[in-house]
Amino acid sequence: MGSSSPELETFPNPCPKRDYEIQFDFSEFTSLCPKTGQPDFATIVFTYVPDELCIEMKSLKLYLNGYRNVGAFYEEVINRIYDDFHTACKPRRLLVEGHFNVRGGTGAVIRVSSEDA
Repeated sequence: MGSSSPELETFPNPCPKRDYEIQFDFSEFTSLCPKTGQPDFATIVFTYVPDELCIEMKSLKLYLNGYRNVGAFYEEVINRIYDDFHTACKPRRLLVEGHFNVRGGTGAVIRVSSEDA
């Protein structure tokens, strides 16, 4: 996104010895189509098993809001979000899904995952 994008903040995992799953659903994600400049709407779902760090939810919301004026294809957006999330907290497992709203009769789901993120 660039150097001015909001930073993903973390906090220490309160139970680092246990595998447990955290899921965040953000139903108001918006980015821009790089071809038309029209908004693309999606629900972004994060499912992860933290290691030493957890993502702070408000910083994640602010980070995702930073995409509102970014023109990028769905595939680039979800892969970039995955990379930034993974870099911030280095989870044991991570799945990032982008459920993009139907446009012109076609919807799309983009998934990026790693069993040993």
